[in-house]
Amino acid sequence: MPLQDSTLAPDFELPNQFGEHIRLSDFRGRKPVALVFFPLAFSSTCTRELCELRDNLALFADGGVELIGISVDSKATLRAYADHEGYDFTLLADFWPHGAVAKEYGVFLEARGFANRATFLIDTAGVIRSSFVSAPGEARSLETYRAALAALAPAVR
Repeated sequence: MPLQDSTLAPDFELPNQFGEHIRLSDFRGRKPVALVFFPLAFSSTCTRELCELRDNLALFADGGVELIGISVDSKATLRAYADHEGYDFTLLADFWPHGAVAKEYGVFLEARGFANRATFLIDTAGVIRSSFVSAPGEARSLETYRAALAALAPAVR
């Protein structure tokens, strides 16, 4: 079961597509985070979703929100994926232990071996302010992101 809103987001440290280690707690007190779990790099629905986010980065930037994608892919795969699609945001490799962070957030699909499409909007205190999960195979809508970012805005001020 996915973590609920108003829950303290579990801290973690994972490598990004460049091999740099990123900690969620590094953003506390500095800026809110949109943590976007996606199943697999280079898959059609994930690519369509992340390209839509890429094309609408201003939605996040305008609110000072750090956009971070996370999947069970390796950092090398995520680097190739980001380069191929022109993603100018952080992608984190929840590769090993396999899906450990997705499991902490309650969105790992054991039978499939990857995370569900789930998004958590986390404020500067590290609290989940808004979250949503789509049905397997179903993309998240940009309108859902807009609503979640709007709900996060008062918590940021």
